[in-house]
Amino acid sequence: MGVESMDRIGLRRKPKQERSIQRLDVILAAAAKIIAEKGVSAMRMTELAVAAKVPIGSVYQYFPEKAAIVKALFDQHASAIQAKTAAMFADVETLDQALDLVCDIIDWYYESYHDDPVYLGVWMGTETDQDLLQLNIEHSGRVAGIFHEAVRRLAPDLCDEEMYARTYLFSHLIGAVIRLAAVSDKALARRMLDEWKRVIRASLFAATAKRAA
Repeated sequence: MGVESMDRIGLRRKPKQERSIQRLDVILAAAAKIIAEKGVSAMRMTELAVAAKVPIGSVYQYFPEKAAIVKALFDQHASAIQAKTAAMFADVETLDQALDLVCDIIDWYYESYHDDPVYLGVWMGTETDQDLLQLNIEHSGRVAGIFHEAVRRLAPDLCDEEMYARTYLFSHLIGAVIRLAAVSDKALARRMLDEWKRVIRASLFAATAKRAA
């Protein structure tokens, strides 16, 4: 992401003192509550300042515009997902286990976020801003990299450019499927997730395995 993009969606100032860190956390907590109730598009910076009980200048001290607040909240969710993925794949021992873990992550992802209005609101906010949309793509790449490195330890011959492209694609689509499931009836959501897991099991390693054979 370019410098110009980061200037508008990045933190204007990173707090170092405990008091400043706490103030930033209060602002983000208030933003999360507003987004959960109204969505990103309805949130106003002045309303946020009132909800956080801070001067409007304190909000702009950290965030140049609303998109920067969305990024900060998105980063919290993305970091949690990446950490969970890394932890789950740290000790993977077989390709079959890797597939099982992908399916386990899908279940964890859905259970963690299907009733989380903040996550859904932030995600919808990223869909309407080109710079924020790029965050989703970069997040998919990081998750794909975690999985790809796990596979590399197990079967280095399988890790070519085609395998990475497929891993990247599946990583991004998992997020899209989870978000579709999260706004769907729970029974339908479960059927969609089960179908998606069947697709992953049938195709993630299929073409690569044929070439290796």
